[in-house]
This record gives sequence, C-alpha cells and structure tokens, in this order.
Amino acid sequence: MTSTAEMIRKGRKYDQVLDGARRVFMADGFEGASVDEIARVAAVSKATLYSYFPDKRLLFMEVASTECQRQARDALDSIDMQAAPEEVLMQTGRHFLGFITSQFGQQIFRICVAEKERFPELGRQFYNSGPAVMRAEMVAYFEQAVARGELVMDDYPLAADQFGELCKADIWPRLIFGMIQSVEPAEIERVVTGAVTTFIARYGVRRAP
Repeated sequence: MTSTAEMIRKGRKYDQVLDGARRVFMADGFEGASVDEIARVAAVSKATLYSYFPDKRLLFMEVASTECQRQARDALDSIDMQAAPEEVLMQTGRHFLGFITSQFGQQIFRICVAEKERFPELGRQFYNSGPAVMRAEMVAYFEQAVARGELVMDDYPLAADQFGELCKADIWPRLIFGMIQSVEPAEIERVVTGAVTTFIARYGVRRAP
C-alpha cells in the first residue's frame, strides 16, 4: 500500500502551494475550498498543484499538520511554565480547547475519522504534529512541578491525558454530534476552569491547615 508520504511530492513550489492552500482552507473550510481557488491563490497551475498533492484531503492534512505545529509552538512560547500550576493549566486548557473547537480543528478531526481506512497515516500524522507535542510538554512540565513540590503524581502521561479529557467535557461531545455549531469564549473559560479545579483537587499538594 502506498503511504501518504509517498503520495506527496516536494519541490520548488511546495511551500507556495501549501501557503495558498492554508489561506483558502482557513477562509472556506475543507468542503468549501475548491482546487481552482487554491491554485489561483497559490499562483500555480492546477497541474502543478496536483503534481504535489494528488488528493485534496492529503493537501488539507498537510496544511493541518503544519498549522498544528504552529499552534503548539505558539502555545508553548506563550505559557510561563514557571507559574503556579493553576495558571499553567488554565493557559494550556484555553489553547487546547480553543483549537479543537474551532472550525478548522473540527474539520481535521472529522477527516481523520472519515479517511482512517483509506489513509490510515493521516490520523497518525495529525496526532504527531500537534497533540503528541503538547502531551510531551505537559509530561515534562508535570515532572518539573512535582520536583518543585507543586503537584503530586506518579503517572505523568496518564495525568496529561486526563487533563485533556477534562478540558473536552460538555463542549466537545455536543460539537461532534451536532448539538451546537460553535462555542463562545465564556463557555471555554467555564469548562477549563472546571477542568483545572478538578485536576488540582486530584493532583494538587494538600497543605496542612
């Protein structure tokens, strides 16, 4: 079976195509984006575009992976890992929930699920480009916070996954099943605050009265 990496050819105009596709996908979404428009914005011919990406889904996931890497870098650069655990977790939760509930984040999830049989590498590529990076950074942060006496835990990867799931409570299932179409910042703040409170109740250091 041909892998997705083997189906994508990189060349002189690769970055140009990727930048044009990113602008169109961000503006019109996956379904609304046409190959003609992507080629026009990227200033390349359709033949050139298809020579790099023979399938629009592959192009979308390459854009998604690049965007996830950028989001992860921006989040890590903006979070003060030396701050109190509550503040670190609040900032992390806002970044995480804000991205996965965005239109772009939802499209990535749905395409990964829809194409998992035809292109099983898409999901792995997306996971490794963003979620896995944030998970590893959270594990590293938890190790440091435990060493400073700010948190108490033994299984750092499990704690990182638990925090992510707490941040998805209420909002994520309703989005995925179409009960709501978008999420307000106040809702994100409510859910992340609840996630942090619950997480600290489990892993925070209990001070003597």
